[in-house]
Amino acid sequence: MADIINPENEGDLQAQIEEVEALSSIYGDEWCVIDEASRVFCIKISSDFEEPKLTACLQIILPPDYPSAAPPIYQINAAWLRGSERAKLANSLEDIFVEHAGESILYLWVEKIRDFLVEKSHSPETVDQPGNVNVTAEEEVYDDEDLPDFTTLKLNTENAHLFMDQANDEEIPPIKHGNAITDRRSTFQPHLAPVVTPRQVKMVLEKLCENKKIASATHNISAYRIYCEDKHSFLQDCDDDGETAAGGRLLHLLQILDVRNVMVVVSRWYGGILLGPDRFKHINNCARNILVEEGYIASMDEATKSGAKIKRPKSKKTK
Repeated sequence: MADIINPENEGDLQAQIEEVEALSSIYGDEWCVIDEASRVFCIKISSDFEEPKLTACLQIILPPDYPSAAPPIYQINAAWLRGSERAKLANSLEDIFVEHAGESILYLWVEKIRDFLVEKSHSPETVDQPGNVNVTAEEEVYDDEDLPDFTTLKLNTENAHLFMDQANDEEIPPIKHGNAITDRRSTFQPHLAPVVTPRQVKMVLEKLCENKKIASATHNISAYRIYCEDKHSFLQDCDDDGETAAGGRLLHLLQILDVRNVMVVVSRWYGGILLGPDRFKHINNCARNILVEEGYIASMDEATKSGAKIKRPKSKKTK
């Protein structure tokens, strides 16, 4: 039975078909179709003639609204790619998607990964002697025999979400829960986690929502700031979750305190009595308290004793 195509995605599907045909022509045997119906593909990428030769495998799922609205779902398989290097590469791929919003980007992604491999192969930390790679036993470099045999791999739409969940091979950061504040039967509780990639932000939110109490909160307001050292800039965002302007105020607090690589979520359970502007005060106080408790900022008393200056948010007068 033929798949039913949403008319709204016909343009995206046609763009995907044309892009896949072009990539197959460009990369030949390196390009592999795993499941055409489910739009699952992979490509083996290497540093070409560089020594030592590094190889990675990019697995891709094309969602129905790619390229118009959503990025490809991907996973990079490379035993030597870990930690900050994996985060750096993930940020580069995300930047390409943002810069070329609405366009087909797989070719740009493949070549960006190839450039990364070439740069890595030239790194003094990678090359020990000509032709040899200086890695630990746990960071072996893939050769052709190490790569998984994707010709026998079959993914369908029912298990594609498993692929998505494993993307980037990142662990869920530890999540801390702060003390709650209760006012007129409304309760506010903060949660905090260290994050270095947008993927981790999503993982933290998903993990929090596994808790039935947190999932049942009237609002789960969130904000995060991630510092990109290579660009000397911040990747940051926020979510009101229905509490208008609360996310922006929370992010503004993180900016004023100049914290980085951290995510704060404040859960609010509404008690039936309107709090007015006080609700924003409680949200920010919760966030500030847990940032102090986890060592991201000094408490006002400690800062005063050490002579440090803390930027305080300007209070707004309310009628």
